[in-house]
Amino acid sequence: MSTETVERPVALSPEAEPQLRHTAVENVAGLVTGSFLASLGLFLIDRADAVTGGTAGVSLLLDRVLPVPFAVVFLATNLPFILLAGMRKGWGFAARSVTATGLLAAFSLLHPRAVELESLAPAYGTLVGNLAAGVGMLILFRHRASLGGFNVVALLAQERLGWRAGYVQLGLDTAVLALSALALPAGTVLLSVAGAVVLNVVLAMNHRPGRYLAT
Repeated sequence: MSTETVERPVALSPEAEPQLRHTAVENVAGLVTGSFLASLGLFLIDRADAVTGGTAGVSLLLDRVLPVPFAVVFLATNLPFILLAGMRKGWGFAARSVTATGLLAAFSLLHPRAVELESLAPAYGTLVGNLAAGVGMLILFRHRASLGGFNVVALLAQERLGWRAGYVQLGLDTAVLALSALALPAGTVLLSVAGAVVLNVVLAMNHRPGRYLAT
């Protein structure tokens, strides 16, 4: 009888496994798809007269009081965060984030011209809008991009401190929504908070260190 020991393959930890790389085509498709879904989500949130967190939420609030299109306000508020992304996460990440931000701004001009909503239940528009925005952001994260703003801060906190990006962003978004209480009815603010929870739970559950390894 043979006494040779049969070696069993040792399972590699997620950190030790070789990382797969997205192709250029996959990255372009990811940027377009993620930006489109996020912009569609913001469109539904706006039509529901709700707000969301991050620089998108700040931009939606300013868009209602300033004679400036949402796209312009959104790009302006994101600029400092894009610079932070370039310094801390590399200029390739920053370039992809600028592209995603520009695409979202362009799509935000498209939706009002392509979609006519005679009625939209506030709860549906807010919750589904945040769900779509969360999935869009998740796609962008998976392709090493973001929408700037609090996305950058949340990703840095996850990478440097090990904090879940979704939970970090939820905390920051809550601060923005608290400010919105100064200008919006209490019911709208509470619904907006519920929407922000939906968005950030999507990120927290699906974007975790070591879980997704493609680059």
